[in-house]
Amino acid sequence: MRQPKFTDYILLTFLALIWSSAFFNIKIATYSFGPVTIAFLRVFFGAIPVLLLCYFKKIEIEAFSKDWYWFALIGLINLVAPFFLIAYGVKSVQSNLAAILMSTTTLSSTVLGHFYTKNEKFNLIRTIGVLIGFSGIVYLFSDNLLINENNLGSALLILLGSTCYVVGGVLTLKISKKKNENVTGSILIWAVIILLPLVSFIEQPWKLNPRLDSTISVIYLGLVSTGMAWLLRFRILVNNGLIFQSQVSYLIPIFGIILSYIFLKELITIKVLISLVAVVLGIYFVKKSNDQN
Repeated sequence: MRQPKFTDYILLTFLALIWSSAFFNIKIATYSFGPVTIAFLRVFFGAIPVLLLCYFKKIEIEAFSKDWYWFALIGLINLVAPFFLIAYGVKSVQSNLAAILMSTTTLSSTVLGHFYTKNEKFNLIRTIGVLIGFSGIVYLFSDNLLINENNLGSALLILLGSTCYVVGGVLTLKISKKKNENVTGSILIWAVIILLPLVSFIEQPWKLNPRLDSTISVIYLGLVSTGMAWLLRFRILVNNGLIFQSQVSYLIPIFGIILSYIFLKELITIKVLISLVAVVLGIYFVKKSNDQN
């Protein structure tokens, strides 16, 4: 891989902003839409730019090939489940908490990698990083101003959503030899197929009269935070590799808190800031350990 240029860091920061902006937009979307509808519209609009890219680059979509069951399973675990769980949870908790909770994917993948891969075992630095990061999450749950008995379950569901991303990432290793665009397009297609009957029977969104801000937010979540973000991620991966792209993990919770304050005036407590520092520090130690391997 070539040495990162200034423009590469700009693109990385832009990707972090796009993914961070998803959290307050999910909150706004919940004002009018149910969690199944939000998940469905995200994957529906998110599939459009990805499938267009595959069409123009003449990349074959293998959603219905002999490996269809892998695409369907990954679509369920990596898209349907987390998109639903996060939308359901954000209805009852601040979106800035969701940004911090979702940043634990790096830490969770480190734990899972120890058991399911041969070259990602725990060492001292990696263990310290995981312990610091998850200590920050435990401390965040002690913030009674933001997380209490009324919304504790919602916060835990968001945390479960982050775990689904990690499990989906592990499953993606089963088809790792296929092009990223093909895999992403195929799992988006299956996510739409899975969610279409669910949204039709459970929430029937065509009966709604949604607010304008909710409608704009849910379209943005699909086209930008899902579809365009994946395309930007592809470019960064091709030019700079996975290690460089993974640095986005540091920025997402920070930008998530800033954006939620700017757009929603969400409360930022001392415990939120301490938890944020602990999570970012934990991610740093994990990344440092990975770089040494």
